[in-house]
Amino acid sequence: MPSFRLLAPALFALALCAMPPAASAQSFSDTQKSDIEAIIKSYLVSHPEVLEEAMAELSKRQTAEEAQKHEASVAENAATIFNSPRGVVLGNKDGDVTFVEFFDYNCGYCKRAMADMLDLMKTDPKLKVVLKEFPVLSPGSVEAAQVAVAVRMQDPGGKKYLDFHQKLLGGRGPADKAHALAAAKDAGLDMARLEKDMASPEAKATIEENFKLAESMGMNGTPSYVIGKQVVVGAIGLDGLKEKIALARCGKAACS
Repeated sequence: MPSFRLLAPALFALALCAMPPAASAQSFSDTQKSDIEAIIKSYLVSHPEVLEEAMAELSKRQTAEEAQKHEASVAENAATIFNSPRGVVLGNKDGDVTFVEFFDYNCGYCKRAMADMLDLMKTDPKLKVVLKEFPVLSPGSVEAAQVAVAVRMQDPGGKKYLDFHQKLLGGRGPADKAHALAAAKDAGLDMARLEKDMASPEAKATIEENFKLAESMGMNGTPSYVIGKQVVVGAIGLDGLKEKIALARCGKAACS
């Protein structure tokens, strides 16, 4: 919790705001200012719960303001977020809620979040899933993402991509070009075409598009999600994701 020394200037200013218009900081002597600060400090020491209430209200307002910014950013970029041909579409392509995940193949939390995504796809037949490569952790992440984009270019239906995705994200060791190519080979991709597509302008454009989207929504880590109008940064677990999907679907934490 902030110390009184940090809060005192704000509280002093608040006290001035509550005084008649004629009163101002310049109208008080140094002694009077010290007396006012002492009164405020004495009150807060006697009623420390006021600080908790103030910080809780501040956090509430900041959260609401951040949600408004996210919602505006999602609305502004909706076509690219939900319907870009550069995204990998899984689940129900005509679903009533779109679940968009930004991920990095070297993200430990993304490995666990993959199980949540697969569970959602199995249990929610009305869910559309869109995957977007967001390689923020290492050069190896970028290499793996380039291979993943090439897999998507070769497999627009997403079946082989999902197999590749599970093999690479669920595999051992750091993800890089070598590991990604091995996963692609195991998934049955045309390796000669894959090498060609990796070096194409489309691979670069896809990753650039995803980074631009993430920046516009304030995403600074993986996994991050867009679910309906909501932006979620970080792994929140299966129950948390189900709640966000329900909010997008029916406006409540659980749909009847």
